[in-house]
Amino acid sequence: MDLPEIDPGSDPRAQLARDRRRFRRAALISAAFVALLWWIHLAQHMFDAPLRALTLRPGDPWGLIGVLTAPLLHGSFEHLVSNSLPLLILGTLAIATLPRATPRALVFIWLLAGLGTWLIGRPSAHLGASGVTHGLMLLVFVAGVLRRDRPAIAAALIAFFLYGGMLLTVFPREEGVSWEYHLTGAAAGLLAALIWFRLDPPPPRKRYSWEDEPDPQPVNDELEPPPPEDVPVLWHRVEPRDDDRRGVVLQFPPRNDPPQ
Repeated sequence: MDLPEIDPGSDPRAQLARDRRRFRRAALISAAFVALLWWIHLAQHMFDAPLRALTLRPGDPWGLIGVLTAPLLHGSFEHLVSNSLPLLILGTLAIATLPRATPRALVFIWLLAGLGTWLIGRPSAHLGASGVTHGLMLLVFVAGVLRRDRPAIAAALIAFFLYGGMLLTVFPREEGVSWEYHLTGAAAGLLAALIWFRLDPPPPRKRYSWEDEPDPQPVNDELEPPPPEDVPVLWHRVEPRDDDRRGVVLQFPPRNDPPQ
């Protein structure tokens, strides 16, 4: 495991201010996109604009226009509401933690989800931004697992805790729900995370105060024992002579066995 480099000149307060500005910018971009979706839906509702010409229709060459336009359209206000909050939260997390990778990943998810649905989808009109939301969830989660820095891991946990249930909607469950868009969007988000998870540099690692302390120097302490070679020898062992029997404590007489 490799750790991020320590930024020796980083100021915690300045870094916190930069993080807040980046988060606010990400939230504003996500809110602007959600507002665009609401404006389009209100406009088509007010002017009774036809939708089918701009939807994604699998197998129909004219339906390829929906690769670009279908995520901007929604069939009802309930459909739009169900996609608005995930787009706001997941878009904010993605842009805040992956500011370089998210723009190209979003284009990748948008196009690949549309093309995949056009290839494998049922012969019906597909529309809505649910493919994009599934792709953003997989992007944030997988990139956080692969990057393993604290902001990315925190974003991955939030995304999975709030929207981990999206993984169940990639299979056909409800009538009228485009599970094909969910499946291809999730696959596109997974691929985007695998391709671009290293595109953004890791954040600087926090430097603690104890890392700046100098190494302890040896101190001349009176209680410090001297090295062995400086200790005086107080007793020398006397080597015994051949006739010296001081080493015998008790001498037993030879044993006489009784006669059999």
